[in-house]
Amino acid sequence: MIVGVPREIKADENRVGIVPAGAGELIRQGHKVLVEAGAGLGSGFADEDYTALGATIVPHATDVWKEAELVVKVKEPIESEYPHIRPEQVLFTYFHFAASEALTQAILKSRSIAIAYETVQLDNGELPLLIPMSEVAGRMAIQEGAKYLESTFGGRGILLGGVPGVKAADVVIIGGGIVGTNAAKMAAGLGARVTILDVDLDRLRYLEDVLPANIDFIYSNRQNILDCLKKADLLVGAVLKPGGKAPNLVTREDLKLMKRGSVIVDVAVDQGGCIETTKPTTHSDPTYTLEGVIHYCVANMPGAVPCTSALALTNATFPYVLALANKGWKRACRDNHALASGVSIVQGNITCPAVAIDFMLDWASIDNFLLEDPPTEMGPFEDEDDEELL
Repeated sequence: MIVGVPREIKADENRVGIVPAGAGELIRQGHKVLVEAGAGLGSGFADEDYTALGATIVPHATDVWKEAELVVKVKEPIESEYPHIRPEQVLFTYFHFAASEALTQAILKSRSIAIAYETVQLDNGELPLLIPMSEVAGRMAIQEGAKYLESTFGGRGILLGGVPGVKAADVVIIGGGIVGTNAAKMAAGLGARVTILDVDLDRLRYLEDVLPANIDFIYSNRQNILDCLKKADLLVGAVLKPGGKAPNLVTREDLKLMKRGSVIVDVAVDQGGCIETTKPTTHSDPTYTLEGVIHYCVANMPGAVPCTSALALTNATFPYVLALANKGWKRACRDNHALASGVSIVQGNITCPAVAIDFMLDWASIDNFLLEDPPTEMGPFEDEDDEELL
């Protein structure tokens, strides 16, 4: 199979879809890897690192899109990339369709196969390709929130952990998943007073057992959220609805309860945000202020630390990339239900119910598209079960 890695062109995005070691393994197993010139530079990988392992460097993104049967990216295609997407081409990346009807319609029109990292889901409910970036984003939420609490950035002028004789800042985290847990670890480690709100009591019980003593665990309902807003110096939105738009749990009117110069970091921005006033920002222009509250809503937070993020992401994605290349997308999805759950759009059909519901569109079960391919004529020494021959 021809696997393509275009350079990421979303604002301030420096991660890369496949690192050199991954490209080398694909090539070792008989595939061709096309990498756009400079695709790895932002993550610390030179073109020579790829060519040393057998990858082919091509000068332009169009060369990748034109030839590749499987395109592996980090972020969703943006408008300038839409015309390059071909029918039957497999795209494997973060899509976050629920945040963009325009993207959804463009992929439907392309008749390609879109497999979204964020909805690949294990039987136990875990999202293995979202976890590493959620870990990064959760930790960064506290790092960035602490910075914007400084008066030089318009914040309240508070040190997150305080000092002896001066109380620490109050950090409120809505959501106790991977993002929320990692944010809590960082905030607690810096000495802040932390509160996690979640609707899953079992999750709250587990977190209470494993997290530090300076964290409180509160059931998430409307009144408890409002009470917590009054004390919050830093509010972290860490709510996830897999494949769907995040619910708005804090309204603009609610912001009037917060202290002037307090900070919101809405990590759920990729899925539309869990704060009503959330709108996507970039690393070059990361914040805006409404109702006296600073909003940090960068839609690709891990892109600011690409050397860490690219490695963490590809550690998780590469086994799936290899399966797609070795088996083709249909067989790979038949063999792996987690990967099948990531298929969001197939040849003009939505197969992710959450996306269809958000945009009030029809959807079809992925099972309808995973029928066995017609058998091919086998030579006398071939074994259809030998993956090395695929």
